[in-house]
Amino acid sequence: TIPQKEQSKKQTRVYTPKDFTFDPKFKFCICPAGKRLYRNGSHIDKKGFKSTRFQGPKSACLPCRRRENCLRHPEKTQARQVAFYHGRKKMPDTPADLMKQKIDSHIGKLNYSKRIGTVEPVFANIRGTLGLNRFSLRGKIKVNCQWLLYSVVHNLKKIHRYGMPQVT
Repeated sequence: TIPQKEQSKKQTRVYTPKDFTFDPKFKFCICPAGKRLYRNGSHIDKKGFKSTRFQGPKSACLPCRRRENCLRHPEKTQARQVAFYHGRKKMPDTPADLMKQKIDSHIGKLNYSKRIGTVEPVFANIRGTLGLNRFSLRGKIKVNCQWLLYSVVHNLKKIHRYGMPQVT
């Protein structure tokens, strides 16, 4: 007799999706025992990979002689399920992805380099001098009003410091 530890390690090989044959149009699938599995839907996971799922009918899987090779837990599972992955769906670009593409373009790099000298000092002044580290109000309308008030104060301080521009 084989000791119980060695017997539990010695398992039969479970069939993988490579052992199944499927229709290229993903209409049906044939198991290694020659039974036809029906289509059980398709799925797109979080990473964008598309899969088509198939499931065997209970009438074919329950009496099958290859159950031990087909199912990991034949005592619990009634029918075999298998998924075929085929390609990757292009996920819609997020606003952050679109902005990265825009900045990485040749014109985007030129425009972004101008930002350092024009816009960033304004944000630094409003944050450092006027003390706007975070908004104290909630809601888009209230935050927008608070931002506009800080912008007015920033512009009034510039006019006070440098005077009105001379129009010629």
